Amino acid sequence: MIERASQTDTPATPLRRDPISKRVRAVPASGIRRFFDIINTMRDVISLGVGEPDFVTPLRIRQAGTLSLEAGHTAYTSNFGMLELRRRIAGQLEQLYGVSYDPATEVLVTAGVSEALDLAVRATIDPGDEVIVPEPSYVSYAPCIVFAGGTPAMVPTHEQQGFAVSARQIAAAITPRTKAILLGYPNNPTGAAVSREELTAIVRLAVEHDLLVYSDEIYSRLVYDGWQHTCVAALPGARERTILMGGFSKSYAMTGWRIGYAAAPPEIVEAMMKIHQYGLLCAPTMAQYAAIEAIDHGEPDVQAMLAEYARRRKLFVDGLNHIGLSCPRPQGAFYAFPSIKSTGLTADEFAEQLLFEEKVAVVPGSAFGPSGEGHVRMCYATAYEKLEEALVRLERFVTKKRAAKTQ
Repeated sequence: MIERASQTDTPATPLRRDPISKRVRAVPASGIRRFFDIINTMRDVISLGVGEPDFVTPLRIRQAGTLSLEAGHTAYTSNFGMLELRRRIAGQLEQLYGVSYDPATEVLVTAGVSEALDLAVRATIDPGDEVIVPEPSYVSYAPCIVFAGGTPAMVPTHEQQGFAVSARQIAAAITPRTKAILLGYPNNPTGAAVSREELTAIVRLAVEHDLLVYSDEIYSRLVYDGWQHTCVAALPGARERTILMGGFSKSYAMTGWRIGYAAAPPEIVEAMMKIHQYGLLCAPTMAQYAAIEAIDHGEPDVQAMLAEYARRRKLFVDGLNHIGLSCPRPQGAFYAFPSIKSTGLTADEFAEQLLFEEKVAVVPGSAFGPSGEGHVRMCYATAYEKLEEALVRLERFVTKKRAAKTQ
């Protein structure tokens, strides 16, 4: 019989050096996480914080995933993803935006757009390279750049410009160390979109300065009031230098399936796949079958969900402005980004006090960059009736805070 040494036999010997890398220490935890840790301890909270559809994945898509399991499709796929899915992704991009990709060499299936972005940045950024990022922006943009050894060059946008970045602002941020521009439109958290003319001018800058463009277009299908989404890669001179990222989470209500993609020139896709194969190997097989079904037969579901988001958007944005929380009408995604400056509270104070006093969860705008201070992000991808009740609670809260401010 082998005797096992007791842990008490050896004195504890803590590490004398810091085990955490400097890059990781340099990145703060997500500003969203603290609020959701609190929410999980409370009851009857109306959550306007999670950027996730409240719809269940459409039945036909769920069934496709289930059938793939029942058929025994449980093995690895190609590192690039199933060719059948890559063909459909390429076909959809050509049909919607007129941009053509070779599914065999220019499309990579990923575990959501989050992985696609991480792969794109790590495959192309060297230590010291700068990446221009308009903000407010999705919370993972700057950390992905830092983890890759790069430096985020944040460009502020403001409510007066509809939170849409301009080519003039991008031009002013370019330095000899600039390697890429990261665009995420329609935008999370503001719902802003950028016009085709402005995006064309930004691409011209990228060509002039020989820059890469990362384009996160996860919300491309969720646009309103006749707005036509511009696919950056389809613009003149863009395809050869753009890493286009999209996915199924938002438009098909498939967040938990973790399925997305990147489309780019072959040498870039090959480099991204090299990291992908060592880190993840392939996206989940079941999710890939479900994604095929989504592209093949999911368009009616996309349109139905979009119509409901538009209905909620009108109710909620009109309600916020009625309360006196100035809120531009978002052109895409499913977020409102109202100003809360009239209450005299910071974004953190507003979010925390609203949660504890009225049980409504929102995200401080400052979590998305310095330009987000004075605003909060509110997701209207929740039930219409809950939005109505949230507006009642918000009005009560705002009225109380304004009264306290004047005393």
